[in-house]
Amino acid sequence: MVVSLEKRGEIAVISVNNPPVNALSHGVRDGILTHIQACDADEAVKAIVIACEGRTFIAGADIKEFGAPPKAPHLPDVVQGIEDVSKPVVAAIHGTALGGGLEVALSCHYRVALTSAKIGLPEVKLGILPGAGGTQRFPRIAGVENALDAIISGRHVKAAEAAKWGVIDQLVEDNVLDAAIAMATAKIAEGPRRTGEMEIDSSVYDQSFFDGFRKSIARKTRGYFAPERCIRCIEAAVVLPLKEGLQRERELFMECMQNPQARALQHMFFADRQVSRIPGIDKTTPRREIKKVGIIGAGTMGGGIAMNFANAGIPVTLLEVQQDALDRGLGVVRKNYDRTAAKGKLTTEAVEARMALFNGTLDYADLSDCDLIIEAVFETMEIKKKVFSSLDAVAKEGAILATNTSYLNVDEIAAITKRPADVLGLHFFSPANVMRLLEIVRAEKTDPAVLATCVDLAKKIGKVGVVAGVCHGFIGNRMLGHYFREASLSVIEGALPEEVDAAMFDFGMPMGPMTVSDMAGLDIGYLNRKGMDRADYETSATDWMDRVVEMDRKGLKVGAGIYDYDEGSRTPKPSATVMAIIEEESAKLGIAREGKTAEEIVERCVLALVNEGAKILGEGMAYRASDIDVVYANGYGFPPYRGGPMHYADHLGLKNVYEKVCGFAEKYGKRWWKPAPLLKELAESGKSFAEYDRENAK
Repeated sequence: MVVSLEKRGEIAVISVNNPPVNALSHGVRDGILTHIQACDADEAVKAIVIACEGRTFIAGADIKEFGAPPKAPHLPDVVQGIEDVSKPVVAAIHGTALGGGLEVALSCHYRVALTSAKIGLPEVKLGILPGAGGTQRFPRIAGVENALDAIISGRHVKAAEAAKWGVIDQLVEDNVLDAAIAMATAKIAEGPRRTGEMEIDSSVYDQSFFDGFRKSIARKTRGYFAPERCIRCIEAAVVLPLKEGLQRERELFMECMQNPQARALQHMFFADRQVSRIPGIDKTTPRREIKKVGIIGAGTMGGGIAMNFANAGIPVTLLEVQQDALDRGLGVVRKNYDRTAAKGKLTTEAVEARMALFNGTLDYADLSDCDLIIEAVFETMEIKKKVFSSLDAVAKEGAILATNTSYLNVDEIAAITKRPADVLGLHFFSPANVMRLLEIVRAEKTDPAVLATCVDLAKKIGKVGVVAGVCHGFIGNRMLGHYFREASLSVIEGALPEEVDAAMFDFGMPMGPMTVSDMAGLDIGYLNRKGMDRADYETSATDWMDRVVEMDRKGLKVGAGIYDYDEGSRTPKPSATVMAIIEEESAKLGIAREGKTAEEIVERCVLALVNEGAKILGEGMAYRASDIDVVYANGYGFPPYRGGPMHYADHLGLKNVYEKVCGFAEKYGKRWWKPAPLLKELAESGKSFAEYDRENAK
């Protein structure tokens, strides 16, 4: 049984035991309601405690039931059943009380928690809202401001903070069940204190209050559907009695459930958890112990990479070729930590403890005791081969050697060593100490133990590690080139740069591709193209940009790029100079410039991502379509509420996507728009990328 009942004198203890996180499965819901009703009818029972066995209180819904038809008793009925009990009900909280678990606790009349416990209502992260009274009971007991904070952010709230809000009645260091039984005994005479019967002073929270809150979160929640519905629910809690507020919550909950964003965000939830499941690797695969890490290159990238390991308590040896470069790199690391401390997110002691884990050196021999060595030097094959040749001579047996390349062939780098089985790619994204994505590039001869170690290590240092195969640009950058090509072609064919940016911004990207190019530095792509054959890229998309760079307009860093910038400003302004170049290049190519709709721009840019993603998937360079979605949501700003490019394509329908791509091939030529074989296959068979993932799951 997942729910049991034990009587301790006058106190009934209802215990949930549904490992690993006591999720609210049908059995748990049914068991709680059955025992609650029985205890309420039992005259020998004077008070009730709801507790959980194992490592946590109820930590939310049962994800195994996601997408399945709902089965009675439904959680709102269970929660109401608890609150309606005529005897005091006390929740004994340890671990986390999240989502429906917190809604169960809120329906109890009193709450005792371990000081280490956390609570939260994270439903907004799944595109929905707390649908079992959380939006109505939480503001009544915690206050409207605190409820807005907790529900809109979906964050985990520490028990001490929750106690200040009034959500937790008593904090204890240990023996939470004993404390809950003691409280239940003490409350017998007092009786229930129902959260749903508490009142909110509606005069304090008028329309201007909520409008001000909306304005304060507008930038953070731009494009998301659920946050506004959460606010409307809390507005209802202020002005409506509980029964009517619950009805309003149910209406808005269903609106969220029926919105495509809920499916997209839930897809991302599962996709994030799926990436670490690697075919051919399981718990029995050996792992290598990583006690010390070496980083070659103390620049922005190398220093940022190093911080990830120091943050996880792993000592780092940072190597540079010149002392001034090493000192500068370590100085930047300290400034980053000091900046974090100034924001109150780190103590001075923590900064010093992390800096103590750094050791700087100019000598490769000092890397001889490292278990993992990552090079983060300039992106040229010649330099990287030289580094790996040096590493091969000093690294100990069994050390993992990793390259932080963005594009280069990891097999070719591995071949320079006598130990290719120990080599792989670890592609961090800039800024490396902030960005969550890590592409783990599995080379042809990478040992499974090396791959397994790095997949586990990604989690340890707080990254989402996605495994990719060896190809130019791997997953993310290989696709990105096609996105930027179509954006740039849209400009040369007639769209204004700011129109392209506006279209992609409105689609949900954090900024448009032209602004991104200016921020990254136009000279980076320019120098890359100078080392390539012009037959290998779309010159009509880039020649105008090359002319911009040759005018010393390299982007934001010099105050001029595709856009103009006022001194000290990061705000882009349309440039008459650049528009003249664009128009000249259009004329040179014989293009009669025509305006583009936002829909046209978005279709070209996004479907270019999708088509290349389908090629990557079909070639086995990614294990799953959902892995590609994780890459784009975590590394490239693709809006999570659209579920990543591959899920978005499923939402559009692959038959429709395939027809669009075929239309682009006819209109713009098959060089770049030849449909991916896998896209064609799935479209013609009426299948989706999600079905492809399920059918190919190992």
